[in-house]
Amino acid sequence: MERELYDSYIEILKEELLPAMGCTEPIAVALAAATARDTLGALPDKITLSVSGNIVKNVKSVVVPHTGGLKGLAASVAAGIIAGNAEKKLEVIADVTPEQIPLIAKYLEKTPCTVTESNSGCIFDIEIRVFSDGHSAATRIAGHHTNIVRIEKDGVALLSVDYQDTQKETAAASENSTSDNHLGNISNSILSASSCGDNTALTDTETNPPSSNCRQFANKADRSLLSIENIVRFADEVDLSLIHDTIARQIAYNTAIAEEGLKNAYGAQIGRILLASYGDGVQNRAKAMAAAGSDARMNGCELPVVINSGSGNQGMTTSLPVIVYAKELGATDELLYRALVVANLVTIHLKTGIGRLSAYCGATSAGCGAGAGITYLYGGRYREISHTIVNAIAINSGVICDGAKASCAAKIASSVEAGLLGMHMFLHGSQFKDGDGIVTKGVENTIRNVGELAREGMKETDREIIHLMLQKMS
Repeated sequence: MERELYDSYIEILKEELLPAMGCTEPIAVALAAATARDTLGALPDKITLSVSGNIVKNVKSVVVPHTGGLKGLAASVAAGIIAGNAEKKLEVIADVTPEQIPLIAKYLEKTPCTVTESNSGCIFDIEIRVFSDGHSAATRIAGHHTNIVRIEKDGVALLSVDYQDTQKETAAASENSTSDNHLGNISNSILSASSCGDNTALTDTETNPPSSNCRQFANKADRSLLSIENIVRFADEVDLSLIHDTIARQIAYNTAIAEEGLKNAYGAQIGRILLASYGDGVQNRAKAMAAAGSDARMNGCELPVVINSGSGNQGMTTSLPVIVYAKELGATDELLYRALVVANLVTIHLKTGIGRLSAYCGATSAGCGAGAGITYLYGGRYREISHTIVNAIAINSGVICDGAKASCAAKIASSVEAGLLGMHMFLHGSQFKDGDGIVTKGVENTIRNVGELAREGMKETDREIIHLMLQKMS
């Protein structure tokens, strides 16, 4: 394998398979808040937060870990300000002490916090401004969860990163008006799940002028180099010592939170229900473990996960079914690690075209990745894995993302089922062919179709999902 590809694939895995505590969108908000607090050098007595619609979608219904069960944007902000360690990135609130938890709620009760919808045009956009004693500080994260592009102190830029737009928000700034602003007619209690002070209000968009600066993947490694053929070749050839710690952490973290989700009653308990209803067969157990991890994570579990493409749910969906099947088959550690390389890189390949946030449910791409990894465990290589991916895409494409929440666990189970069915279809001599829906001859062509469907075809879908979610809650 060419050295450039080989090195890039290693870097991609290290960039994407990161530990995170809690759902990554609330955690990104907490990271922005902790960074702004550090820059201000004092406890803020006033806060303004501007976020893109997709951030609202993925924050409003998720329990923020270490907050005593609080949900929403304001809870994420308060956790970051009171107890966040910005140096720990996506584990920013991993070290909250029991003494700090009640302080988070108390801070919300007394601190004015204004939340608006960003009009930057960026799918992933978080900007927070904090104030104290005549001073101010601001932090902006755009494109992905840890991509801090601007830090200000008293209006002076301490950090300003020039980056390029690759994906626009579904509701462009020019289309936003007072009547069409997703946040403008929603009570703050809905968005924050906490009062955030007597003066808290949700106002029309007033900040963040339209900008063409929103890069989806501000990382070193070039994801355009990914292809299914080269992913399989890389998995066969890679020196596992170079990625051992990254994969080992994914196995340990994601297995632990899945087991926790099966042991205790989190959320809708999809994992527990699957096992109770359909037995302990390997196929059902693979779905149950992935779902149980989401049960726990979406509902406040304080265990970390290893993410994939910015998402803990995708990280668990990609990895846990492969881990379950490897154990069932008695696979060696080496084979398991190589299968997880396939699963993770296939998921990243699909998500590169789809984008970090979309109306297209990320679990579906992760389910394809899991199916590909399991196919590798069974001895499948490029041909078998390609057909598994295409079949899985044809089965489950079009599942919408209506925010991070308890029901993600059920979508994960369905996505794992699609990946497994895609594999079994090919093993039994059955496959979807060119012209079957969005399936096109060649696995890469079909993957490109998925990316175009998610990025372009579902823009209005995404906008309407956000509108319906917030309108229904008003």
